Amino acid sequence: MEDIIEDQAAANYRVTAGELRQFIERFERLDAEKKDLAEQQKEVMAEAKARGYDTKILRKVVALRKRDKDDIAEEEAVLEMYKEALGM
Repeated sequence: MEDIIEDQAAANYRVTAGELRQFIERFERLDAEKKDLAEQQKEVMAEAKARGYDTKILRKVVALRKRDKDDIAEEEAVLEMYKEALGM
């Protein structure tokens, strides 16, 4: 009986190790894909810059497009209020 338990434990360990290896390898593949995508984004910005676009502003536009319009409007209203208070 003890041998059966040890065999099951060894089998479970092999399955767990195999599953763990799969998770690690999937994560590593995704990490490589993420690096490839970051390189492609960098190339897009380099091309835009070469054509005369301000990449700092482009990045801000991309960030704004991800946000809710109401949040943006509220932030801009508060910014205007602060600027007026400071005489800007």
